[in-house]
Amino acid sequence: MLSLHSDTSPRWLEQVDANLPEILIDHAHCEKKAAGVAMNLIFAYVENEPLCREMSVIVKEELEHFEMVLDLLQRRGIRFRRLKPSSYGRQLIELVSKQEPLRAVDRLLVAGLIEARSCERFALLRDHLESKDRELSDFFGGLFESEARHHSTYVQLARQFADDAQVESRLQALAEEEAAIIARGDELPRVHS
Repeated sequence: MLSLHSDTSPRWLEQVDANLPEILIDHAHCEKKAAGVAMNLIFAYVENEPLCREMSVIVKEELEHFEMVLDLLQRRGIRFRRLKPSSYGRQLIELVSKQEPLRAVDRLLVAGLIEARSCERFALLRDHLESKDRELSDFFGGLFESEARHHSTYVQLARQFADDAQVESRLQALAEEEAAIIARGDELPRVHS
């Protein structure tokens, strides 16, 4: 369903346990960046009304999630601040084709894979934190469905720019690269480290 080619390693949950406040701060940044990605797609493909309408919904949802994480941070006395991002997103963006229409396909599929990985990790957090921190467990469980829906939306929209076989082939190739990036990991404790 999520098009991922790997599961998150136990290493990541160790990072979470050792650095939960930093993971939560990074989560706020991720939601903000996700809204920005959707907004950039509106600007890039303004002539595509169905895409613009779907991206508008995603922008609103991602900003709502951003506000929810900010509220969570505030309740826990964690100051929202700038963090050095993981290299995950940058490495995925480097895979995007420079030529249209494959560029549109890749941009949408990369966004979809990021949403898929977030979905997988939110499910892990929901389960991992269930006995330790019920509020956080419920919080991440509540975000799971929207991340899965966003993944599906991005993959469906890619099919407006190429046929099903091309989209599926490109999705598989990008998912393999995404799995390799996740396997290498990142020393910084982040949502996508």
